[in-house]
Amino acid sequence: MRVITGIIAVFLIISIITSCESDSDMPEDIDQSEVDETGGDEGTGDTTSTIDSFGLLQASGNKIVDKNNNPVQLRGMSLFWSQWMGQYYTKEAISWLKKDWKCNIVRAAMGVEDTDGYLSNKETEKQKVYTVIDAAIEEGIYVIVDWHSHHAEDHLEEAKAFFSEVAQKYGNTQNIIYEIYNEPLNVSWKDVLKPYHEQVIAEIRKHDPDNLIICGTRTWSQDVDEVIGNTINDINVAYTLHYYAATHKQFLRDKAQKALDNGIPLFVTEYGVTEASGNGFIDTNEARAWWDFMDQNKISWCNWSIADKEEASAALKPNASGTGGWTEDQITISGTMVREEIKTKNP
Repeated sequence: MRVITGIIAVFLIISIITSCESDSDMPEDIDQSEVDETGGDEGTGDTTSTIDSFGLLQASGNKIVDKNNNPVQLRGMSLFWSQWMGQYYTKEAISWLKKDWKCNIVRAAMGVEDTDGYLSNKETEKQKVYTVIDAAIEEGIYVIVDWHSHHAEDHLEEAKAFFSEVAQKYGNTQNIIYEIYNEPLNVSWKDVLKPYHEQVIAEIRKHDPDNLIICGTRTWSQDVDEVIGNTINDINVAYTLHYYAATHKQFLRDKAQKALDNGIPLFVTEYGVTEASGNGFIDTNEARAWWDFMDQNKISWCNWSIADKEEASAALKPNASGTGGWTEDQITISGTMVREEIKTKNP
């Protein structure tokens, strides 16, 4: 009897030990989200935002660096002209771009001179931009405030007043990036563009001493090499490079490389995988050549554009919602390519 009792006791001990060990492993049929109560984006438990990670951006040599002086490359989307695609200047669209597309930067392209732009509808267009800025701050991502003009030198006082107001309102945040002239035409860097930039920058710096400012260059922001030896005297300035892959190929990469080799920091605030018209052929090979070039040189970028216009560079198909939630069949060929690039490479 004692032998039997002892055997039973041994079996009970083994059973208890086995039960305790099995409790330490999660059964395969239990949903991790039901167990993980730490929160964070999409059940990852990670609540660190882009701003938390990188902080204040600074131009250093030919790179943009983070708060720890490490080179940063941001990838995101530009909105379309504010007066013509204002339906996408919403909190919900910006949230979707961050959460679904994994954008860590967006660009608010405020139309200036053209029909119904800022010059004729100041408060309306300004409020659209502020909605995007507020949404980006809430999402913890960067936002470019773009004076979307081809003739900004003709409206210097309006630009100074606008950017002064933006700097007073948002200059204490690390999210804001000022793009003070989108695409100048064939005007002199030395005699027209540099003096324009210096005057607008002076207004910004009265209220915001340190956030990044991006300055447009001659010929639709392509002649970045003209800045060599004639840079703007400011603590935190980069220079705009724009391209459309099916039109601007190795010759423009060579020009950009020359600028980089001479210590000029570049920021691609707008590009397309199409022809320069925003329409036509999508050049997959050149699109990838440009992505490789920007990766190699740590150049940040925004793609043109979040719009449902019937043209090849638009990321969305007609009637796509202004509040995000876009399904794959609502995204164009260009949008699909760019979204995949962002999702694959952004942290």
